[in-house]
Amino acid sequence: MGRSRRLRRLAGLLLCSALINLPLSAPAQELFILNILGNLFERRAPVPPAGPSAPPVAGSMPEEQFQELLLKGDLHALNLACMEADRFDFTKRLQLLQARLLQIAPAPQPLQTVLVNANALISCRAPDAALAVLNRYSPKPGAERDQWLVQRWRAAQAGLHHALAAETLEALAKGQVASLETLALPLKLRDDGSIATRSGLDVYVDHLLVLGRRQEAAAALLAGQMPGKPMAERLKQAVALLEEMPLQQRDQLLERALDQAATAEAWGLALELLDHQRRLLEAAGVAASRPRERLERLSRRVDDAYSAWQLARQDRQLQQQLRSPRAAGGHAAVNASPTLQQP
Repeated sequence: MGRSRRLRRLAGLLLCSALINLPLSAPAQELFILNILGNLFERRAPVPPAGPSAPPVAGSMPEEQFQELLLKGDLHALNLACMEADRFDFTKRLQLLQARLLQIAPAPQPLQTVLVNANALISCRAPDAALAVLNRYSPKPGAERDQWLVQRWRAAQAGLHHALAAETLEALAKGQVASLETLALPLKLRDDGSIATRSGLDVYVDHLLVLGRRQEAAAALLAGQMPGKPMAERLKQAVALLEEMPLQQRDQLLERALDQAATAEAWGLALELLDHQRRLLEAAGVAASRPRERLERLSRRVDDAYSAWQLARQDRQLQQQLRSPRAAGGHAAVNASPTLQQP
């Protein structure tokens, strides 16, 4: 059995090696290989060794309850079990849950079932299996396809398939990269039950940078339209990437960023931008007196503003005490000594 398993694994590696030479784009190659491996994984889900699925750890699901859930639990319950197994690092339970999730909802299924199934596999540390489940469904154009693409991005992101993740976000953008700016991509579930999100545009830039596509990343940053601090931060990042751009144009981009930071009163960011502008000019052998003077003036202004804020805060605390004379420490607080309370 061990020899057969090793031969299958070797055959899979040889197949992937051959597929790389196909005349396909990098994301297409990656998706094609993932489809093949996903199908192999669906047919040959890992079989964990016999015995208990996890050690008895306080706060975790008892073994008997887990075995019953594995047989009778729905997708929602299996997803919660995946989250718990991931939290306690129960490798064997994760494998059992992965195998069950690949079998529980065979195609064809409605979109929502496919999405929940894929989400559970992501929770179970099986992003490639999640991609395989998603590939069972062909979404309709419109909102349905957008939901499917977001879930495919989550699986690609979890599996560190950056080319596929970037291609998926490009499909969501439909040729308008700026539209990703208002797309809130789900990153993780917080402890309080809320979902942490991030702008799709910034996530797309991160994928491009990992892939070494710096010029495309800079172009995406410059496509952003949201004013204030977000635009200032993206312009700053774009200037750092556009090393081949003429100095004058990079300086103009930093000036735009400074205007946006000032509009948002993001003085800390403005200080960073001025310092970056100073270093940029000095590295090019250009006099940097203008940004240096502005940096000094703004530093004094920020220091003065912080001092004023501290004084105002102290004044508010004092006013609160004066408005509450009978509060603890107030000037009219009742002394609790029984001897003074007697007439």
